Amino acid sequence: MQQAKFVVHRVWDRGIRWFHWINVVSVLALLGIGLVIYNGKALGISGDAKIWLKELHVWIGYVFALNLLWRVVQGFRGSHFARWRATLPFSRDFLPELRAHLGSLRSGKPRHYLGHNPLGRLMVLVLFLLLFAQAITGLVLAGTDLYYPPLGSWIAQWVAPAGVEPASLVPGNKSMVDATAWAEMREFRSPFISLHILVFFALLGAVSLHVAGVVITEIKQRVGIISAMFTGEKVLPEQPVDIPEASLEK
Repeated sequence: MQQAKFVVHRVWDRGIRWFHWINVVSVLALLGIGLVIYNGKALGISGDAKIWLKELHVWIGYVFALNLLWRVVQGFRGSHFARWRATLPFSRDFLPELRAHLGSLRSGKPRHYLGHNPLGRLMVLVLFLLLFAQAITGLVLAGTDLYYPPLGSWIAQWVAPAGVEPASLVPGNKSMVDATAWAEMREFRSPFISLHILVFFALLGAVSLHVAGVVITEIKQRVGIISAMFTGEKVLPEQPVDIPEASLEK
């Protein structure tokens, strides 16, 4: 019986690997701090401590949002497997490829991919939708809760009473704001906080599924899917189905 010959393929460039790990660390930090804030009353967290946690949450959120914007740029200007056409499930051949991939899994002889397999592309789409929803709602809440950019100055002007400088408002101090404007602002904030919390728990579930899928694929196929996010290289026993045409011509 002839032994499979493993070939090393360069897949993920440095920009993608940096994005991935910055995203992992920032999302985990945001989820952890978010859980503490969400359960603040049960944990006995004081008002000042909650404001501090929200400020920390927002600053990490800025890193998260900027990193996400960087990934958007990479999707248009990055290497082959960083481009959106190789990452999202919108190509013309996606559905036939998905059926072929599912069939190969059922047969016990999975097709090999340099980039994301079709199920991975679907998960990437779900994750990006959730991440962008969390980033957008989080930026709105940063303004309504703490008067932080990009909407903070507008929110402060909205709730500041006549004769009070908006920049002097202190987060969490309701005595400094106009009661009617404050109530209107909180009504405006309401759907954003509801969506932020909903997406928070959806993201917990999606991240768990993503990690489980990666681990299962690594155990069953042993193609270096985890190590590739450190080294940028995958090791495959046969030619991948998504190898770039330029590589085939060499």
